Amino acid sequence: MPAVVMSHGDSPEFEGKITFYVIICVIIAAFGGLMFGYDIGISGGVTAMDDFLKRFFPIVYEKKQHALENNYCKYDNQYLQLFTSSLYLAALFASFVASMVCSKAGRKPTMQIASLFFMAGVGLTAGGVNIEMLIVGRILLGFGVGFGNQAVPLFLSELAPAKIRGALNICFQLFITIGIFIANMVNWLTANIHPYGWRLSLAGAGVPAFFLFFGSLVICETPTSLIERHKVDEGKAVLKKIRGIDNVDAELDSLVHASEMARQVTNPFGKLMKRSSRPPLVIAIMLQVFQQFTGINAIMFYAPVLFQTVGYGNDASLLSSVITGLVNVFSTLVSIYVVDRAGRRVLLLEACVQMFITQGVIGAILLANLKATESTLVSKEALVVVILVCVFVMGFAWSWGPLGWLIPSETFPLETRTAGFAFAVSSNMLFTFIIAQAFLSLLCHLQAGIFFFFAGWIFVMGLFALFLLPETKGVPVDAMHERVWKQHWFWKRYMDEEVDTQSKTIQEKHPHLT
Repeated sequence: MPAVVMSHGDSPEFEGKITFYVIICVIIAAFGGLMFGYDIGISGGVTAMDDFLKRFFPIVYEKKQHALENNYCKYDNQYLQLFTSSLYLAALFASFVASMVCSKAGRKPTMQIASLFFMAGVGLTAGGVNIEMLIVGRILLGFGVGFGNQAVPLFLSELAPAKIRGALNICFQLFITIGIFIANMVNWLTANIHPYGWRLSLAGAGVPAFFLFFGSLVICETPTSLIERHKVDEGKAVLKKIRGIDNVDAELDSLVHASEMARQVTNPFGKLMKRSSRPPLVIAIMLQVFQQFTGINAIMFYAPVLFQTVGYGNDASLLSSVITGLVNVFSTLVSIYVVDRAGRRVLLLEACVQMFITQGVIGAILLANLKATESTLVSKEALVVVILVCVFVMGFAWSWGPLGWLIPSETFPLETRTAGFAFAVSSNMLFTFIIAQAFLSLLCHLQAGIFFFFAGWIFVMGLFALFLLPETKGVPVDAMHERVWKQHWFWKRYMDEEVDTQSKTIQEKHPHLT
């Protein structure tokens, strides 16, 4: 495959090939995204199935069947929301444990642990006979998500050449969207299998976990992780294998340099609290907050419920969810093609305009035409809502979806990378939990106004991207300090002399780096 020129700050450029082995490693690791995406997609469909509701949430089932039901409140039940959201609360806490495992044991074992947690959770939820089994199963699934979402994006960013890092990292988000699409298809097919269709849907989550576990047995650890754990010779061997060339000394020295700087930091979480670490930390956390407050997970979790609310029957609403899932997948492919050409900021800003308009128009249609206890939308209006949801999903899928994971994984220096990314993952899980737990209640109380609520957040995040988010396209991970943060009009004031002093000390030991 073609060679890719990579640079490290002011160091000499070094070359590498896009090897077939790297592509295989990326695909296997990205199954961690498929696990996450399948769960996002499956939860909403299962919670709309009558057999599931009758067994575990009979009150919701009765409310759903009521002749004069409130269109916006038919699914408003805290326990039903807890079924979905408990996973994300567990993932929040698991991500900090996963950060330590990632540093001490490596990215690869962390992914294996994630798959084991996930398979255990699948067994409890698919075989559940009471609400307690469901919740414990969801918590184990959450541990799997926390470990997987911590390890996989770091693995992909560290394995990829700088020039195509964005495209390879977005494979994680691509597999999330594929997982959502597959889950929607499974829900559509199992909805009429009575009375255990919901069990088949939940059991399907074990398939990507199975592939991740056994696939991870044949992939390599990242050179960065090996060198970080004093395995320099192994790191060099892996670097030769993934780059497809024998002369990897320049890149190896770059990784050794970053690793020796990292070893000077004995408390990475304490280092994160220092002024010089604030820019990547703030960016990482805010990207996760904004990613959730676009309203995307609210739509993807509860797409079947949402489409039933606007007037589609159960089968038609699940089919509509399949359509939006397909749009999600193909739009993420757009991001893979564009992200390393146009850059991160262009995608984020364009999507803000697109999502702001669609959320506003959906809200306006529902406000004007869907009353709380009156008839549902007519077919023409309901079709327009589905189309607008698809346009909204397009914008998210080629911007805030993949880039919310990509940018945090590439902007932290090695000494705070796993700790910083743990904050990103935990922030994502916290706000995913908040949205999952609150969305059906918000829909009940705000009604159509919930879409204006999300539109307001999209406006704010557009301003954030415009003024505070730097461009990271093509910049090597370990050169972000010099080439991104110290050059940005706002964040450069947070850069102190500490990193420069450390760098000079290391370079005295490795003069060839200069």
